[in-house]
Amino acid sequence: MNGIISLIIRHLFSPPNNTRLTHLCGPMDEHLRNIEVGLGVKIAHRHEQFKVDGPKDKARRGMEMLQALYEMAAKPISVATVQLMLAGDSDMLDNEAPGLQTRRADLRPRTPNQALYLDSIMGHDITFGIGPAGTGKTYLAVACAVDALQRSAVQRIVLTRPAVEAGERLGFLPGDLSQKIDPYLRPLYDALYDLMGFEAVHKAFERQAIEIAPLAFMRGRTLNNAFIILDEAQNTTTEQMKMFLTRIGFGAKAVVTGDVSQIDLPKTQLSGLIDAERVLKRVDGIAICRLTSADVVRHPLVARIVDAYDSPRKRTS
Repeated sequence: MNGIISLIIRHLFSPPNNTRLTHLCGPMDEHLRNIEVGLGVKIAHRHEQFKVDGPKDKARRGMEMLQALYEMAAKPISVATVQLMLAGDSDMLDNEAPGLQTRRADLRPRTPNQALYLDSIMGHDITFGIGPAGTGKTYLAVACAVDALQRSAVQRIVLTRPAVEAGERLGFLPGDLSQKIDPYLRPLYDALYDLMGFEAVHKAFERQAIEIAPLAFMRGRTLNNAFIILDEAQNTTTEQMKMFLTRIGFGAKAVVTGDVSQIDLPKTQLSGLIDAERVLKRVDGIAICRLTSADVVRHPLVARIVDAYDSPRKRTS
């Protein structure tokens, strides 16, 4: 067994409830198969009797997940719920929501690093969230911005990102300035719609409580009483990053998010995000949070894809 201690755990769910058992297993045992793949264990069951076979710690976690799912199985369980439980720390799932005022009542950190990230945003005027896709760095930043706007802690939300194509040329984009940069800001829009609702977002735009500010046009501005989010910051130049950070005014809070493994700048151009992390790591009042594949809260395959691309081994053709 290569030094790995294998364990078989058996459990009888009591009192037996066919509805709960059906919801626990999912359609065609889909939830059980996802847990098997996510933890690297084998699950067998007959009626209310379940058996989990695998490495000691993973077998125990698998049975703990089954118990937790059984307790919430009075109604159907979504695939997303199972995937979030696989991605997150089991203790974090039981914690209460952080009290953010958004439309999502179930909003809460799913991993310890996400909890640290939220605490950093709350406690610092400038926070960097650096990590791979799917770790919630942009979504949680938008949630904090919406919360601050709802509580009147700020007067507006300002969204910006560098307009750099991800490997392909999009060519001429029709429309006014806002319409031209909309495709680049779509992830931020999606988060706003989810957290505020479509109508509320459009009303906020109409009264200029939410503003789109192209990064290239921010020079010379001072942003007071605003919650500012710079997304995809790995594609800023060092000059753009310095310019952005010096736009912060009184009563303002800024969050800078990016993934340094997906830089679309020319090979000879240093990323402003990498440079800022090096230059600002000891500056008081600035928090730098690192998220990893362990914090991915999308499909379990996303974490494994991130790890595969980050592997030091050379990929061969």
